Amino acid sequence: MAELGYRNGQNVRYQYYNSRGNDELLRTVAHKLVQEKVDMIVTSSTTATVIAAKATEGTRIPVLFLSAGNSQILVKSFSSSGSNLAGISSASLELTGKRFELTKELAPRTKRIAMPVDPKGVNYKSITVETHETAAKLGLVISEIHVSSVDQIAKVATTISRKSHDAIFHAPDSLVSEGIDILINAAIKEKLPLMTSLLVNVKRGCLATYAADYAALGRQGAVLADKIFKGTKPSELPIELPYKLKLVLNLKTAKAIDLSISKEILLRADEVIE
Repeated sequence: MAELGYRNGQNVRYQYYNSRGNDELLRTVAHKLVQEKVDMIVTSSTTATVIAAKATEGTRIPVLFLSAGNSQILVKSFSSSGSNLAGISSASLELTGKRFELTKELAPRTKRIAMPVDPKGVNYKSITVETHETAAKLGLVISEIHVSSVDQIAKVATTISRKSHDAIFHAPDSLVSEGIDILINAAIKEKLPLMTSLLVNVKRGCLATYAADYAALGRQGAVLADKIFKGTKPSELPIELPYKLKLVLNLKTAKAIDLSISKEILLRADEVIE
């Protein structure tokens, strides 16, 4: 936004909120922003966007989503949202197959994958269909582990072991994202590869991912915000796809779980964390 001429406190003012996986807090914040008649709500997950969209129904407040993992449930079509929503699909669900292929490349013996997931999450049905269908094509078996809170993630993490699973998969689920550090510790303890849907989580200790570059998504979203501020209606903007995808590996984690990564994969990586 700064590159486009926006200066905090001068011609724009930002308010930041983090629900930490608490949907009720998200709803409270969304209604608060509607009451304050803000000029725009920007979200960074499908869950937050669904809640913001509902809260802004009947208003003229634009909702700009920067990384919806499942934008199909939000908009009328990719050519037009048909509503007050505009934004970018992170293509996270569509990249499930690439992430499974990467998991098999990194750990060829992988067959059984544990997938913690919130059955009440907004992406749950889409996640289930995509992961099970894609896994079956690759000869993988997905074990869903249902969670409803971060505390529950901590409990189920102790049940994921090398005896029952060969890897762990973090799907685009906001609740599981909130408890990712717990899963990282469990994966390293059991020496299991943990594939994530978010680049930032590789820096935190997940083994790898292939995903949208969130810094690039921010710049891409800033252009959309600027267009809306200058008079373009959200419904007039097509839903965009990420301009940039990255393959990121964490060598420190690979070493911790006794996994050797081939030179070929290292050369393909856009970023290697050591």
